[in-house]
Amino acid sequence: MTTTVEFFFDVGSPAAYLAWTQLPVLRGECAAGIELKPMLLGGVFQATGNQSPMMVPAKGSYMQQDLALHAQHYGVPFQHNPHFPINTLTLMRGATALQLRQPERFADYVDAVFRAIWVDAKDMNDPQVVAAVLGQAGFDAAALLAQAADPAVKERLKQLTQEAVARGVFGAPTFFVGDRMFWGQDRLDFVKQALKAPI
Repeated sequence: MTTTVEFFFDVGSPAAYLAWTQLPVLRGECAAGIELKPMLLGGVFQATGNQSPMMVPAKGSYMQQDLALHAQHYGVPFQHNPHFPINTLTLMRGATALQLRQPERFADYVDAVFRAIWVDAKDMNDPQVVAAVLGQAGFDAAALLAQAADPAVKERLKQLTQEAVARGVFGAPTFFVGDRMFWGQDRLDFVKQALKAPI
């Protein structure tokens, strides 16, 4: 039985935010380990020819309603960000830097950024807003952003994004249980089944 889930995500995805809020439930119900894999969704889209559902007006309108329904179902706060789309390159490099250098603060960072975008609807395209959000979460924003510019950090994020594409990822969030891929936060029940049943 496989007891580890790989979770590929980008903070610019509202569905990834909703999935993130449910990872503790997944851990608890399935006694699963979660391997967190930050990737650059823009890079995935470029490599696969995909695009955000929000870029298709009818689908985007439906998705906003669907995401709100799922947030209500999960009992978590959510609101559409009027500044969408967010350029997440620096944000995901920041996540990668922490995962490499201060893994104990990684989840705090991801929580803070997800909340800023998908609960507080902040304009995380604005460097001053980003710095304020990180400062309020207890980070030295200038130091962290400097780490995000480190060539080793940039290369690590590039590698994770390339890994995602090579394994068939085309959007976020994407889960892997062994070799089985599940796309979307609305596939969590199938992820749980895969964890509980032999692959």
